[in-house]
Amino acid sequence: MMASDSGSNMDREMILADFQACTGIDNIAEAITLLELNNWDLVAAINGVIPQENGILQSNYSSEGSQTSPYGPHSQAATVVASAAEAASATAGAGAAPAAPASSSSSSSSSSPPTAGSAFCPVLPSRHIVERQPRMLHFRVDYRQRTVEVVLEDASAVGEIKQILETELQVPMAKMQLKGWKSGEVSDSTVLRSLHLPKNNSLYVLTPDITPSASTSQNSMLQESLNQSFLLVISHREAQRDYSLNFPASKTIQEVKRNISDLTNIPVRHQQWDGWPASATDDSMTLAASGISYPCHHLSVCRRSSPAVPAEQAEEIPGPSPVPLSTQQCSDIHMVSDSEGDDFEDAPEFGVDESEIFNMGSSTGCRKSPMMPDNSENEGDALLHFTAEFSTRYGDCHPVFFIGSLEASSQEAFYGKARDRKLLAIYLHHDESVLSNVFCSQMMCAESIVSYLSQNFITWAWDVTKESNKARLLTVCTRHFGSVVAQTIRTYKTDQFPLLLIVMGKRTSNEVLHVIQGNTTVDELMMRLMGAMEIFTAQQQEDIKDEDEREAREMVKREQDEAYRLSLEADRKKREAQEREEAEQVRQQQIRKEQEDEREAIRLSLEQALPPEPTEESGEPVSKLRVRTPSGEFLVRRFLGSCKLQVLFDFVASKGYPSDEFKVLTTFPRRNITQLDPASTLLEAKLFPQETLFLEARE
Repeated sequence: MMASDSGSNMDREMILADFQACTGIDNIAEAITLLELNNWDLVAAINGVIPQENGILQSNYSSEGSQTSPYGPHSQAATVVASAAEAASATAGAGAAPAAPASSSSSSSSSSPPTAGSAFCPVLPSRHIVERQPRMLHFRVDYRQRTVEVVLEDASAVGEIKQILETELQVPMAKMQLKGWKSGEVSDSTVLRSLHLPKNNSLYVLTPDITPSASTSQNSMLQESLNQSFLLVISHREAQRDYSLNFPASKTIQEVKRNISDLTNIPVRHQQWDGWPASATDDSMTLAASGISYPCHHLSVCRRSSPAVPAEQAEEIPGPSPVPLSTQQCSDIHMVSDSEGDDFEDAPEFGVDESEIFNMGSSTGCRKSPMMPDNSENEGDALLHFTAEFSTRYGDCHPVFFIGSLEASSQEAFYGKARDRKLLAIYLHHDESVLSNVFCSQMMCAESIVSYLSQNFITWAWDVTKESNKARLLTVCTRHFGSVVAQTIRTYKTDQFPLLLIVMGKRTSNEVLHVIQGNTTVDELMMRLMGAMEIFTAQQQEDIKDEDEREAREMVKREQDEAYRLSLEADRKKREAQEREEAEQVRQQQIRKEQEDEREAIRLSLEQALPPEPTEESGEPVSKLRVRTPSGEFLVRRFLGSCKLQVLFDFVASKGYPSDEFKVLTTFPRRNITQLDPASTLLEAKLFPQETLFLEARE
């Protein structure tokens, strides 16, 4: 049905609802502005938001359009939807034939009669619908220092590329190996359409049977420049936050914008950038060719306030009258064309066509067992069930899911030795999302992803299909990561699942580095994981350095404490030895004193026991003896000749020279008197009338 400019409010409300459903624009004011710019022509407004390459949706028709088609209005609407989806898919370079779901819808509704509430006019003649043009694929082929651009239809074979290269490079096809296919090795007979390639592709030629020339070094330099990495410091002006991201030089500007869309939730078509050099004129350019500064380049991004339809684009849209589409039919266009088609741009790389992707949503309802029981209280038991069901559905080649609570997985990842810490990958599954099967089978089960996650991550999983399980997840996320993370998870819609949260432990709190949605590819997922690992490795090196310095300080402190303890122990032992020595000295002094007292007592007793010294006038024979001491003094005394030698020995002992310590000797001839019998008299010892003796210490 054709709506006039002065149509009723009900017609405009229907057009507004259909336009929002088709484009995904939630801002009502923005949607009304775009519709008013196109005089409330629904198809013209859709084409203004979703530019087409190979044609646009047609809204005008000739007078023949008043004739009723035998296929009914629903068939015409499905055809228009299919044309829009087909054009949007061609713009995104998806490579798959998006008309499959639309045509299916057409066939299923062809037998239905028109309803009274239908908003569609009688079917337009088929000659008024723009047919899809052949999809052209662009190949950039590198060979040594040369680059060849090849453009072919997707119905061509790989061998046709080699034929063109044989003419351009003068290399025989038999000696040429064409590399760079994302799907692995292909043969010359492989049809390009079956490879589900994007619009722009990069390949390279190897010629192992041909000796390379000196120009190989130049090609190596070119390849080396593509192997470099750029650090992009991107400032999100609205959130007042900076992102420091590492990208390979081979990444395109469009891929950078998609990654920023994941971080900021700003669709690519709504992003407004500052900082790109003037040479970066095409989003398909690689970072190496864009002219940005190496190794670091600063950019800023914000949300464009109100996207307007260019005047020249509005002029190209024929016909003033809109063709209203139902909300359900427009949702098919939205899923292909939202964010310039980047949500499903790489879907063909998964190895399935779009009809398989959209059919997966219905297959989930046929599964006998959910990934996780409803209202799971014991997280360990729930994850055991999750792992078993995951293996049943997708095979045994999958990441090793941590069996335990989220808190336990955080402890395992973040709170060990700095060298043993890892990133935490939280996989959130949703069975009602059409992306779950593709993401699990093609991403989570890819050997490269499984190996990388096993080496560098602790992987924890949860199923949010049931509201009770989702509520439990949000509770534990709030407790461990804060309310911001929980609110972020809550804002994601079902068709944006599954999610993979990359969490890094920090000194004060845990930080969510990336939230990876299900609409990604293996290469993009690996790049995001590697980017997170670069950030984590830099932080880990700082933590290791701090931990080593702390351990070194603690080691020095322990050594100082040990040295102090040993010093105290040595001082204690020295003090005890000194005390023992002093005690021994006191004891020895006491012994010596006792000995001296004893000797003095003996001397006194001997001195008192000596007979009185006789006088010279005594009538008996008297012997005068002189005894020289070791000190040179002389002891002189008179003895009766009849005195025994013992009296002489007692006299010498009374003077302090006991016979057990000293010998009494004659001078000439030398005799040892102490060896004589003490009972002998002096006369018998021939010590009469006088004699000089000397004392000598015993050895």
